[in-house]
This record gives sequence, structure tokens and C-alpha cells, in this order.
Amino acid sequence: MEIPMLKLKNILLTSIQSDMTDDDALKYQSDVVSTLEKSSLKGLIIDITAMDIVDTFMARVINETARMARLMGTRVVLCGMQPMVALTLVEMGRELIGVDTALNLDKGFDKLLEMIEEGVE
Repeated sequence: MEIPMLKLKNILLTSIQSDMTDDDALKYQSDVVSTLEKSSLKGLIIDITAMDIVDTFMARVINETARMARLMGTRVVLCGMQPMVALTLVEMGRELIGVDTALNLDKGFDKLLEMIEEGVE
């Protein structure tokens, strides 16, 4: 499954639109990191609005992808988390370290632009 990725000026927007297999998740992670390396983008939005379920592996992949992007100097916002996904992450004891969050894509985009503009690390 190919995850849509769209470059908007200096931001990469990724939208996970359905549940993924473990192999799909690893390919997504590789594609994001590769795209960031080639394009020197300043921001990454990971939109998970369509995800109803997040298991421990998927939570780890999202967290690691965001951390990899941060290490590459890219600011990251995760947006669109459903309440049940948030509940599941808390119950699993998973923290999204170094990842800012936003309620939806619109708010996420605004937050990321503000972070880039202010030079927030």
C-alpha cells in the first residue's frame, strides 16, 4: 500500500488513510526519511485521521518516524488522532516523544507553520 505524500512548499504532508500491515508501516517510514533527505524540508505532518486502531508496532513506527525526522532537523506535527487511538496509546504506556500534536489537519498545518516561522526546536 502506498501512503500519499504531498510536498507543500517546505512541508511534507503524509496521510495514513487506512490500517497498515507491518511491512507497509516500515515502507512508509523508509519513504518519509528518504523524501526528507532528498528534499531538505522543514516540516512533516503525519495525519492519522483515518486510523481507528493503533497497535504497539504502529505506535512505535509513528514515534520512530517522527524522531528520525527530528534528528534530520525537520519539525513534526501528528494530527487527527481519534479519541480511541489516544486512549489505546495511553493504556499501552506509549508516549510520542518529540512530537507535537494537533486536533486536525488544519490546526496541525497552522501549528507547524508557526513552529517553522518561530524556529521552535
